[in-house]
Amino acid sequence: MSALPKYLGLNGRPLGIALTSILTFGFVLVGYDQGVMSGVIQTPLWLENFPAVDGDPNMLGFTVAIYDIGCLLGALWCMLLGDKQGRQKSCIIGGISVVIGVVIQITAFKKDSNPNGALGQFLIGRVITGMGNGMNMASMPMYQAEMSNAARGFLVLLECGLIATGTMLSYWVNYGVRNYQDAMTWRFPIAFQIVLALFYIIGLFFMPESPRWLCKQDRAHDATKVMAALNGETLDGRQTTEHIRAIVDSIKIEHAVNTNFSFKDLTTGGSSQHLRRIILGVSSQFFQQIGGCNAVIYYFPILFQESLGKSSETSLLLGGVNMIVYAVFSLVSFWTVESLGRRKLFLIGSAGQMLSMIIIFGCLIPGTESAGNGAAFGLFLYIAFFGATYLTVPWLYAAEINPLRTRAKGAALANIVNWSINFLVVMVTPIMVAHIKWGTYVFFAAVNAAFIPFIYFFYPETSHRTLEEIDLIFAKGYHENISYVKAAKQLPKLTVQDMERLATQYGLAEANEFEKGLSSQFEEVDSKKS
Repeated sequence: MSALPKYLGLNGRPLGIALTSILTFGFVLVGYDQGVMSGVIQTPLWLENFPAVDGDPNMLGFTVAIYDIGCLLGALWCMLLGDKQGRQKSCIIGGISVVIGVVIQITAFKKDSNPNGALGQFLIGRVITGMGNGMNMASMPMYQAEMSNAARGFLVLLECGLIATGTMLSYWVNYGVRNYQDAMTWRFPIAFQIVLALFYIIGLFFMPESPRWLCKQDRAHDATKVMAALNGETLDGRQTTEHIRAIVDSIKIEHAVNTNFSFKDLTTGGSSQHLRRIILGVSSQFFQQIGGCNAVIYYFPILFQESLGKSSETSLLLGGVNMIVYAVFSLVSFWTVESLGRRKLFLIGSAGQMLSMIIIFGCLIPGTESAGNGAAFGLFLYIAFFGATYLTVPWLYAAEINPLRTRAKGAALANIVNWSINFLVVMVTPIMVAHIKWGTYVFFAAVNAAFIPFIYFFYPETSHRTLEEIDLIFAKGYHENISYVKAAKQLPKLTVQDMERLATQYGLAEANEFEKGLSSQFEEVDSKKS
């Protein structure tokens, strides 16, 4: 019997735990960067170092939001090059970019000869850091989803939930250094990202590439080795053989019409429903951002100061408490994502966020202190609903809803939309609060209400499904002319043989295509084993 393949000296469940632990640092890093500027922009020494920002809400919004432009560029990078680089390498490049960007930011010093030169350097650093985290968020959920099976929901949401932990950490780091009398008050919170990034980068060097990506690159032997390590089996183990067979089947389906990928593939319909699935993934990320999450996360202390009249220190403290609520409620979706499913979490989150925004604007209208306390409750309630639902589920849904042929580009496109709307919301929030005050929250209440019918009628359930079964949900809906929501409810749990039979029935690929693909892939594996 051949030896059990190992990575970092581990296989089976311990290897899966190691991968999840390493990716944890990446997700915490993303959350930390989203929250760190909320405290930094209130620091007098930071404002002194960048005088162009002081008292100018437009420049303040631009300085904070430019990070999201970097994230957008990082997602675009993955859309164009992600399938060539692979999941693991994309994550490593993202981590290195974060470190470079942070170093540029913390070495920005004001010079009397050019007082605004430091701001230019700081903005460049923000963009490069954003590019790194954009690559990370376009790659990490997909990497974890492809290294897992039907239980991927728990793992991806566990990691995405740690974004809230990172944000909470950044708030309390800012609060901890608030009384320092030198540039430590803003340079240290930003520099701390390097610690998280180094754990992330070094750990990834010892992790394997995704077996699904390896199969797509015609590296069946390498894919089998990775899958065997993840399953804790030998190369010819039963579970490993079935998993690789299902992946190869899925690839043959995608390549049955045209071997070479074209961006036109993103807009096709038919049995594969690429366009519909792209829209579903993109819309979930659009809803996450336009619903107002980063209006609260980035500007929570400022919202407390401007809208509720609290002091700077009280606002920072309440921001830290709010982030504890955020982190705690992010744990909820770990257990509910499979028991309740993706659809119900989306619907609960939309309704809860709408209710929270209604409470906020309703309590701000009177302008009294007691009513303001009700608005504060609304902000806390909003972040609780967001943490339990929309924080995590869109990242999973966008990664799993697309087929292997378009998965990297579909997830990257969803990320591009996410960061674009993120930039818009972060840019305009201080301007909206300054000019329309409680009307800001009326807007966010209305957009959250608009999500509900779209999700109810168009989002099929994907919980307890392998990635290959999801392909057949859309084939069933198309060929039987029923809604894809109904198709997901009707489709039973499938074996590999069931998937092959249905794929042939729905015309995804001819039976001989499966046989040809399977025989060639496994002949390669057998020859390398011998």
